[in-house]
Amino acid sequence: MFSGAQVSLYPMTDDFVGVITGALAALDPYRERLRIETDDISTLIVGPPEVLFPALRDLFSAAAGTGRHCVLSAAISRGCPGEPDDEICATPLLGGPREPLEARKQAALAEVARAPDKATPTAAQFSLYVMGTGDHMDEIYDCIDFLKRSGVFGRSKNFCTRLDGDAGAVFAAIEAAFCRFGPPEGHVTIDLTASANSPTPR
Repeated sequence: MFSGAQVSLYPMTDDFVGVITGALAALDPYRERLRIETDDISTLIVGPPEVLFPALRDLFSAAAGTGRHCVLSAAISRGCPGEPDDEICATPLLGGPREPLEARKQAALAEVARAPDKATPTAAQFSLYVMGTGDHMDEIYDCIDFLKRSGVFGRSKNFCTRLDGDAGAVFAAIEAAFCRFGPPEGHVTIDLTASANSPTPR
């Protein structure tokens, strides 16, 4: 199994370099369990979902903690048939038989309920793509049902779902969507945009 994200962080400030480099320190507790590669477009972060998503959450929260308008954009993928297996991605969350949908939804709700409070009001929108399975829409509709019960559901939008809440719960919900819906060893991707401190009124 291969899982990871191509991530770009956009602080809306003249001091964007300082905000980005300062926020990168939030990745330090996770570095031993992640592979991180940066170029001039994005940063690749490879590792198991239970490390990857808290790392993304803390990177985003650290940047947002400056009070500047910050946006994180990420393409997140697991099980891509074009990527080789990577030992660093080994996780008990994926693999084995697929549980019934209702059991997976209950597990996902429990994960959101346990999420830490990061004191970072967050707006996000994301799209879930379940690849290579004939029941992909059942998985997506049940993921949306979970989100509507998660406490962070904002509204449905064209091509995506909006979430609103603290970064802890928002990123926990996205992690649950990534891990709990679609075949455990199948190809699942997420297109994510998260924003904090936007000057735009709702």
